[in-house]
Amino acid sequence: MMNRAMPLPVALPPDVRLMNTVSVLLSLLFVAMALALCLTWLVRQPVFDLKAIRVGGDLRHNNSATLRANVAPRLSGNFLTVNLDSTRDAFESVPWVRRAVVQREFPNRLKVVLHEHKAAAYWGPESQARLVNTQGEVFEANPGDVENQELPWLAGPKGQAPQVLQAYQELLPLFEKMDAVIEQLELSELGSWRAQLDTGAVIELGDGSMALVQARAQRFIDTAVQVSSRFGRDVESADLRYASGYALRLRGVTTGDLADKDDKKKKR
Repeated sequence: MMNRAMPLPVALPPDVRLMNTVSVLLSLLFVAMALALCLTWLVRQPVFDLKAIRVGGDLRHNNSATLRANVAPRLSGNFLTVNLDSTRDAFESVPWVRRAVVQREFPNRLKVVLHEHKAAAYWGPESQARLVNTQGEVFEANPGDVENQELPWLAGPKGQAPQVLQAYQELLPLFEKMDAVIEQLELSELGSWRAQLDTGAVIELGDGSMALVQARAQRFIDTAVQVSSRFGRDVESADLRYASGYALRLRGVTTGDLADKDDKKKKR
């Protein structure tokens, strides 16, 4: 039986190969254009026009109707093209809104879950009052919205709101032992603390670590009530910036250092 010879492959001329390559590329380009046109047509269908924004979550200082009215004019595009990051930023720019989570709801809705600031204190001078939330973040809002909450006033250098809030929370229980409430707490640029109580008394707490400041405050609280009762006068001011004692002023009565007077030389 004779073996049949296999035909040798015939090389295509260069111009034919070029035409084939161009044809493939043109076909791919045509398919891509067709897909783009289909997508453009699909995106523009009325079914994807935004019909509603469903707002939920923490809404103590805002209501969903007002939020939608304020934010909707700032949105562009439809369900498929609206920018969720821009939408989130628009909601978070509304007073009292701390965080917004935005999601699409097929085919033509947006779902927004809001988390509002929870005010813990006023921040800064009264003429420029802002608010501090429970995370120690300073935020802009109408202070009049919290007039009935009897919030304390805190102040300090820029960026120190979390530290001042924490110090207030740690010192408050100490002064409650003498039936007093801290109404104002301030941290100076040099790191010194000053508190004003609801009795009107001003307490210079000094600088140093919070453990040291608390120790000074505790020493004062342990004896101040007895001294005040002895003279029958309320505390007007106290200076705790001494090594082992404090200077006390009662309303209508001036006393010296309750510790050794020589300790005044050690005043910070």
